[in-house]
Amino acid sequence: MSTSSSIRPKKIYLDYNATAPLRPEIREQMQEIWTQDNILNPSSVHWAGRKARQYFESARRSISQHFNRKASEIIFTSGGSEADNLALCGVEAERIIISQVEHPAVLETADFLEKNGREIIRISVDQQGQLNLGELQHALQPKSLVSIMAINNETGVIFPTEEITKMSHKAGALVHIDAVQSVGRLPLPQEADLITISGHKLGGPVGIGALISRETIPLAPMVHGGSQERGRRAGTGNVVGAMALAQALELTLDGHEEEVKRLQSLRDQLDEGLNQLEGVSILAQDSQRACNTSTVLFEGIEDESVLHALDLEGIACSSGSACASGSLEASHVLLAMGIPAKKARSALRISTGRTSTESHISYLIQSLEVILPQIRSL
Repeated sequence: MSTSSSIRPKKIYLDYNATAPLRPEIREQMQEIWTQDNILNPSSVHWAGRKARQYFESARRSISQHFNRKASEIIFTSGGSEADNLALCGVEAERIIISQVEHPAVLETADFLEKNGREIIRISVDQQGQLNLGELQHALQPKSLVSIMAINNETGVIFPTEEITKMSHKAGALVHIDAVQSVGRLPLPQEADLITISGHKLGGPVGIGALISRETIPLAPMVHGGSQERGRRAGTGNVVGAMALAQALELTLDGHEEEVKRLQSLRDQLDEGLNQLEGVSILAQDSQRACNTSTVLFEGIEDESVLHALDLEGIACSSGSACASGSLEASHVLLAMGIPAKKARSALRISTGRTSTESHISYLIQSLEVILPQIRSL
């Protein structure tokens, strides 16, 4: 089950929603720091600790400026999942409102809180993956926390976070935006009360993220054992990770408008090619989607055969969320959109990024033209 080797390029990575490859500039910075500077504990009061602290706080200030926040409102975490957990568990809210298609870091945290007595409201989406704003309006009440992703990691559907934030604030509710997928693809959600970002989605290393939380919001720590992060997250500060996150954010936002246009052009090329293939349907095609994401279903295929066949061709895509990789269960996002479980299991997510090119998209379409009839014949 192979396409012509004469047209086969080097390995093609089309799974940016899972992780963006480490940027060369960040790799160089990290290697330089580890080689030339011995970064020690930023909490220590001696000269070595003070030096590390300078690096750490410089990264914090850099990130805060992009979000128009105080440096003290940046809380470094181990990644997006921890930041989401801290937002939901740390805020004192009588009611937490989420969508049915949130990332598992939000969904499973909400399930945990519900089992421990917290009221959880789950808002539905329509067949195009868009949030039911009428349900949200009805659920809003003072002392609530609304936790919503800006871009769905599986379908690329964009939620109207600005409208959601205005609605929620008017009702006296706080707003947490999971911006892991949206940084560099949409305007930063400046008006939200809490914002999650993650380093490895921006071309930084795995293991660093941040929760941006207004100073006026009391936030109970999840990780105990120290007074770091102003008592909101214990643990020795990841100085090199924080610097890498700040640099990744800077590089992502520098000239991002042109990059969005380029990725949009690639997505248009991809969608045009997919629409010409028999038995292929693009999810949420009539909805506003991220510039880099297309998720497709294949008629007559009820498993991940296409994903594995593309892997043999050197093409890396994903079956929905990478967090659910290896699961036999259909995607909760697709089920919430009303897609039958058998059909949902054939989903293929294609997400582009800074190394993606027109030739990559062309080769993917050529590969699918060969692969799909072969799989269906089996």
